[in-house]
Amino acid sequence: MATAQIALVREHTEQIRPPRALWVPFSLGRPLGVPNDTAFQRRVLISVLDLFAAESGPVLVDFPDDAPGDPAGASEEEMEGMACPVPMAPTPEEDDDDRAAALTREITRLGPWYDLTVDKRGRTTVGISGLEMEDAARYVAAILDDPMSDSPRDDLSRGEALKLACEDLRAYYLEAVTAQPGHTSIAEREDWFWNETHAGKAFWALKPICQASDDPMMQAMGNYLLVPRSQLGGVGANPEYDT
Repeated sequence: MATAQIALVREHTEQIRPPRALWVPFSLGRPLGVPNDTAFQRRVLISVLDLFAAESGPVLVDFPDDAPGDPAGASEEEMEGMACPVPMAPTPEEDDDDRAAALTREITRLGPWYDLTVDKRGRTTVGISGLEMEDAARYVAAILDDPMSDSPRDDLSRGEALKLACEDLRAYYLEAVTAQPGHTSIAEREDWFWNETHAGKAFWALKPICQASDDPMMQAMGNYLLVPRSQLGGVGANPEYDT
């Protein structure tokens, strides 16, 4: 049976070399773009089917366009942008140089919004690390200070634990921000996370540390799993965590 696939991580597809693959520059978990945009999703599907016209393989084709923002349909009364963004800057009495404390502070302030999202949706994607968010944050901060820090789980390597902790933290932040009043696109929420939060800054700082590690999973994170392509080379692509 002839097969074709949609690839979200190009490097994986280059190594696996399936018969036919379409790489799409979309967020992980959204291989067809954004929900409810049937016209765009149809374009993606047609591009996949077009791969069957190739006379030989393996075939790897790049989809030419980024996914659009959130589907149109917001009423004129709906607010654009975040109506009441969570304050991320430290108060005068808070120590912004303590990475673990800064991350924990953000998690605490986002907590009510995250709980609201879970109540509304009845589900969450947070939890694959098996760690509480504060523990996940402390582990990320520990790796930033000492890349040889022990894994918080005996059954996982440092890299495996770090990957799952980062995935949980990112999911927690992005699920929390969706509950805030106003109308924001996926790109706006991603830009907020990567360029306005301590978690985003911590992930940027982790990238070269992971690339220099001898742990295969950490190397993979640093090279192509930790920071999405949509952020590489863009505004805020090289923020310094310590500034």
